[in-house]
Amino acid sequence: MNEAEAAKIRATVDAVYRAESRRVLATLIRLLGDFDLAEEALHEAFRIALEQWPREGVPAHPRAWLVSTGRFKAIDGMRRRARFETLGENAEPVEPAGEDAAALDDEGIEDDRLRLIFTCCHPALPSDAQVALTLREVCGLTTEAIARAFLTPAPTLAQRIVRAKAKIRTAQIPYEVPAQAELPNRLDAVLRVIYLVFNEGYAASSGTSLTRPDLSCEAIRLGRLLATLLPEPEAWGLLALMLLHESRRIARTSPSGDLVLLEDQDRSLWNRVQMAEGLGLLERALKSRRFGSYTLQAAIAAVHAEAPRASATDWEQIVGLYDLLARADPSPVVELNRAVAVAMRDGPMAGLSLIAALLARGHLADYHLAHAARAELYRRLGKKAEARAAYQRALSLARQEPERRFLERRLGEVSK
Repeated sequence: MNEAEAAKIRATVDAVYRAESRRVLATLIRLLGDFDLAEEALHEAFRIALEQWPREGVPAHPRAWLVSTGRFKAIDGMRRRARFETLGENAEPVEPAGEDAAALDDEGIEDDRLRLIFTCCHPALPSDAQVALTLREVCGLTTEAIARAFLTPAPTLAQRIVRAKAKIRTAQIPYEVPAQAELPNRLDAVLRVIYLVFNEGYAASSGTSLTRPDLSCEAIRLGRLLATLLPEPEAWGLLALMLLHESRRIARTSPSGDLVLLEDQDRSLWNRVQMAEGLGLLERALKSRRFGSYTLQAAIAAVHAEAPRASATDWEQIVGLYDLLARADPSPVVELNRAVAVAMRDGPMAGLSLIAALLARGHLADYHLAHAARAELYRRLGKKAEARAAYQRALSLARQEPERRFLERRLGEVSK
């Protein structure tokens, strides 16, 4: 194999890692029963792939090959350690992995990643650790990215993850989807995790791209699985919310990757199939009259989806929905979004007053979108000095390149 072919194989390994590594990890955790051992096995499997695939070619079933290779290597390592500890000598090597491992790759409703989410969201774990562990282990987000999502120092977040893994091991928390009778009590944490996964895909916390379609699509896939497994109104509401947001993804960036605001998007690019599915799920959830915050957020997204143009948006209805959401699930971010909606309904000064009160209470001081919202409202009022200061503050906090470029352009406009 020449160098060009070898480079192509290495690129294939990288692509498989990006697409399949978290699925492989989830299955290895089920097979090996330990997070850290499974993580070691995952990296060992990909190391061997980098060595063997350029020589022998890419296997017909890469995911199954990786699962089988990682599993056998982990078992081999455990046997060697056990033999060394008891006899002072190495064990015989395990037979190499073959490609007959398709059975290890469960494609049924009780998907390994869904099992892993329920394990990570076990009630024995603190709620903040549930979300952090799932984002780290199921989705492969870095500790730093999760910490930014939580507005929490990275070392603190890392300790939560370490303690959560230790708790799962010592308490022998089972790696399984709970029995049907237990599912409703476990649903809230799982919904929260899936939505955070989607958010990282819909608006990446850092990096060169505005979106990470792999994460948003995976969250939607998991949302579909959950809605099938547990057909509850909030599962439908969350899936509706994700589909309605995802339907706008292509229009949210320019061909060069720059951010395009909702009001400036080409609505002909919106995915009408996803939108229709989302609206149907929303209607089903609303009819149940047992809905919660995800369904209310989906209803807000639906108002935007149904507006033929930005100027036709029913901001009165959106503010009313935010009022309901603020009572159902109060948070500073909900208050910020409501303030922006009020500004669109009643004018920039009304929104600025609400944001000022929010910041005065000590909320969202390090949240770049709060300062970006202030800057935009000042810009619309023609108050360039105030807009400039707010844009500078937002820019100092933003870590995503498309957002930074947008803020820099806006800052340039109010600096003239």
